[in-house]
Amino acid sequence: MKNILKIIVLNLLLLISISSFSKDSNTFIIETNRGNITIEVYPKKAPKTVANFKTYVANEFYNGLIFHRVIKNFMIQGGGFDKNMMQKKTNDPIINESNNGLKNKPYTLAMARTNDPNSATSQFFINLIDNSFLNYTGKSSSKIGYCVFGRVVEGKDIVDKIGQYKTHLKNGQSDVPIKKVVIKSIKQR
Repeated sequence: MKNILKIIVLNLLLLISISSFSKDSNTFIIETNRGNITIEVYPKKAPKTVANFKTYVANEFYNGLIFHRVIKNFMIQGGGFDKNMMQKKTNDPIINESNNGLKNKPYTLAMARTNDPNSATSQFFINLIDNSFLNYTGKSSSKIGYCVFGRVVEGKDIVDKIGQYKTHLKNGQSDVPIKKVVIKSIKQR
C-alpha cells in the first residue's frame, strides 16, 4: 500500500511539472538586459487580452523591443518601440476588458492604449503603485479604465529598479529611460 501511494504521489508530481511547461501555461518570463521578470496572466478574467498577448509572444513580436516609458511612482511601459524609438507595426486593436474585477495594483500588468478605450494592441505596462484611478468605474470612455490581465510573480526588484531610471525626451517621446531596457524575449514557462 505504501509503494502504491508513493507511485501515485510521484505520478502526480510529474503531471504537475509537465503541465507547468505546456503550451497552455499562463506563466511567462520577460528576459531583459536588466534582469528577468516572471509574470502570470489571467485568461479567465481577460480572455481576449491574454489571447492577444500570447499571440504576440508566440510570434516573437516583443524580442528586441524596449520598455520605452518610465514614470517614477507610476508605471513602466513597453512592447511597442525598438531601441531607436521606432514603433513596430501591430495587429488590430482589441476590445477593452477592464470590467473584469482586476485592479491596477502594484506589480499588475495592464494594457496601454490611447484615449480610445478599445485601442490596445501590443503595449503593456506594469503598475509600480496602486493606480486606482486607472480602474474601471463605468461604461463611458472616461470611466472605462485600463485592462489588468496579469501580475509580476518574480522579479519585482527588477521592476522597481527600472522604475527608478532617469528619463529624457527622445524622438518626440517623453519619459524614455536614458539606460535602455531591452526586452530580449518573452517566453512561456
